Amino acid sequence: MSRRCELTGKGVLTGNNVSHAHNKSRRRYLPNLCNVSLMSEAIGQSYRFRVSANALRTVEHRGGLDAFLLKARDSELSLKARRVKRTLQKTQAAS
Repeated sequence: MSRRCELTGKGVLTGNNVSHAHNKSRRRYLPNLCNVSLMSEAIGQSYRFRVSANALRTVEHRGGLDAFLLKARDSELSLKARRVKRTLQKTQAAS
């Protein structure tokens, strides 16, 4: 399982550990990923995602999963999130 947020695409960054003596060794900055269930009000179903804590705050700020997905670019979303977005758009077009 890759260390990548399913909603924002945020992934692992690399950098240096720098000691007091200024020795550098490579390190990884991992995203703060959480397993969450997010409810889609338009579809009426709950979906499980592995998202960063930052993305979770953004979902709440934008007003829920539906609003977040409709505003998000497809290139950032995972395959599962794109499928949910497509289902959401079909439900909105039907109603």
